[in-house]
Amino acid sequence: MKSDKLNRAISGKIISTKMDKTVTVLVERRLMHPLYGKFVTRSKKYQAHDEINQYTIGDTVLIEECRPLSKTKNWKVVDKI
Repeated sequence: MKSDKLNRAISGKIISTKMDKTVTVLVERRLMHPLYGKFVTRSKKYQAHDEINQYTIGDTVLIEECRPLSKTKNWKVVDKI
């Protein structure tokens, strides 16, 4: 029986489509520095599954966590924003 637990979903910008059925998504978040109070941008890159290679560089997409599809890929692209 499947649980009704919601998967994590985040949005980011596609920065690479060089691999087959895989895109690299850059996710940026802004947080306040604990001591200095200045806003700092933190970024992380995720490998996401794109089954039919329909997304291109520069697209803003929503990615959702899924089962591991390879060593580095456990996210899938849900839709374009």
